[in-house]
Amino acid sequence: MSNETGKSVLRRLHDSRFFSRYFVGNGIDIGCGTDSLEIYQSFFPGIKSVKGWDLADGDAQYMSSVPDKFFDFVHSSHCLEHVNDPYVALDNWIRICKNEGHLIIVVPDEDLYEQGKWPSQFNSDHKHTFTIHKPTSWSNKSINLFDLISYFANITVCKIELLDATYRYNTGVWDQTAYSFADSAIEIILRKNQ
Repeated sequence: MSNETGKSVLRRLHDSRFFSRYFVGNGIDIGCGTDSLEIYQSFFPGIKSVKGWDLADGDAQYMSSVPDKFFDFVHSSHCLEHVNDPYVALDNWIRICKNEGHLIIVVPDEDLYEQGKWPSQFNSDHKHTFTIHKPTSWSNKSINLFDLISYFANITVCKIELLDATYRYNTGVWDQTAYSFADSAIEIILRKNQ
């Protein structure tokens, strides 16, 4: 997966909520690598600052050096699948977000990205697969996002979307995210309650 945050910019520019609600104030981009939201900050004028957070800054699962309720928004694109325990990670990401702030999280969809094979054939560091909701999964590491989100009482779900607009179904098994057009992912937007 490459430049996943960059791929999302054009799509997000057509949704006014990213300007007026989600990307407002001081934020953090967890697991940003070289494609931090900070690069695209000028497209979202409500952003005051973005702190890029990657391996050198500490463990994304715990965010130990970040105080509670510190950021107005938390952004993470394709990081949650790399942590050992997504429940612990999301709990800490909620912890560092201010009340009424937003969490914007993107994870690969297990069927579009992993395409029925585990361990991942495209990224050997993936520790989990994700689905929005289905009765059973082919993956023994599958996390149903409805289950994950419902575990936390202090959030409101604003949006869950399968990002498949540019995914080409029935073209064989290959990593469509390696090119600049396909997301093969799920976007979750949560608001932290008081």
